[in-house]
Amino acid sequence: MELRHLELLRDLAHYGSVTAVARATFRTPSAVSQQLKTAQRDLGAALVEPDGRGIRLTEAGRILAAGGTDVAAALERVRASWDAFRGDLTGTVSIAALPSAATFLVGPVLQALAGTGIELALDDQDVAEAEFAHLAADVDIVIGHSLTGQRPAGTDGLLVSTLAREPLDVAMGVRHPLAGHTRIRPVDVVDSDWIGVPVGYPFDTVRLAIESVTGTRLRIWQRLRDNRLIETLVASSDSLAILPRFTTPIGDGLVLRELEGVPATRYVSAILRPDKAERRAVRHVLDQLRRVGLARSGPLTVT
Repeated sequence: MELRHLELLRDLAHYGSVTAVARATFRTPSAVSQQLKTAQRDLGAALVEPDGRGIRLTEAGRILAAGGTDVAAALERVRASWDAFRGDLTGTVSIAALPSAATFLVGPVLQALAGTGIELALDDQDVAEAEFAHLAADVDIVIGHSLTGQRPAGTDGLLVSTLAREPLDVAMGVRHPLAGHTRIRPVDVVDSDWIGVPVGYPFDTVRLAIESVTGTRLRIWQRLRDNRLIETLVASSDSLAILPRFTTPIGDGLVLRELEGVPATRYVSAILRPDKAERRAVRHVLDQLRRVGLARSGPLTVT
């Protein structure tokens, strides 16, 4: 039983296809297929079976894929113990992060890492909630978010550590009729135009909750991803939007008002593959992210 075969099955379980594994591991599909054939021959079992126009793991394949994850985690634990023995806290830790979360988390972490042997490689990723889990195969830490719970959708089998709990507010221009309110009720906003996010993105959950409570469909005239662009458009129009409290700059024509009567809080979480979570440098960076998140949002209630 070779480690490379277990790693291949683990990758197939995560990426779902030979083509996707080849792309992620910088190989050709034919090379991946050939390794899969070799693994089936050496192990004496069918590891995949046809599934429509693609393939899926058999029960034997799933057992070995899970074993591949366990073996990889065990190897990283040994490396972490060896690094601790040598007093070695070095290396590059790669992070894929939602920009609005990285904005308040990563700066203080960089300051805390100054003078250590750890470097961060940061990539900004603004994707739908269920897509954050897929990024975990390619980086050490993924920073994502969810409005439905502390564990983002699709993260089964991955480690999830909640970093912060952040309120989401209604953003509007200073001249909007609702700007004089301290808090906003769902019924107050049904007649306004909205700038939303793409369907499937966590902030859209607030829109759905408002529609459910009021029985009225909101008028969404734009769906955008970039918060800075949304801020500019809201400040210069009569439109409303849902924006995060910690990083939305008020002033310059923009105000935030608390929304009551519907869930309007997001959980910002770190998502890691179990083997990568064993690295000593990764654990240190994760601890720093937790420290910064706790200082910003206060203690978290476990759900």
